[in-house]
Amino acid sequence: MKKLATTLPGLLLLEPRVFGDDRGFFLESYNQRTFADLGITDPFVQDNHSYSQENVVRGLHYQILQPQGKLVRAITGEILDVALDLRRHSPTFGKWESFSLSGENKRMLWIPRGFAHGFRVVSATTHVLYKATDFYAPEHERSVLWNDPALGIDWGFTGETAGAAIVSGKDQLGIVFQEAEKFESSAWG
Repeated sequence: MKKLATTLPGLLLLEPRVFGDDRGFFLESYNQRTFADLGITDPFVQDNHSYSQENVVRGLHYQILQPQGKLVRAITGEILDVALDLRRHSPTFGKWESFSLSGENKRMLWIPRGFAHGFRVVSATTHVLYKATDFYAPEHERSVLWNDPALGIDWGFTGETAGAAIVSGKDQLGIVFQEAEKFESSAWG
């Protein structure tokens, strides 16, 4: 597993070793020992699978209790995956970074507890799989508004895709970052 540089501490872009031949390919998407060597020791308790069409934006989600670390990958299609640092005492608090994850590049993103997470579907459709370190708790889930102008997240909408975002009603009600709950819990680092 190759670890690629990111600008946010704790956020890891991972590139698995892919073994391919004329029959197809094989890759190891998770190995507890390998991930421990990378510093990811959180146990995973839930796997999720999302299917979406082009220009769907999901997020930016986080949980105020039972915060989740997530290991995210697109197995078909392509997404622009976004992580926003909500760790109040982090030197990158309020900063975001985005990455292309696709069935073709096979990259994965480790998003530790203390980040809000979201993605935009770039391809016609995509299947996204992610492992979570804590259970989904809808009563504790919050959303930062995906298009908060103060954050200036570049979701890659240009030209004919400008204004084409497909966003759930729940995510349209997300709050701006300035009003989002800030975290001091030791679980958030």
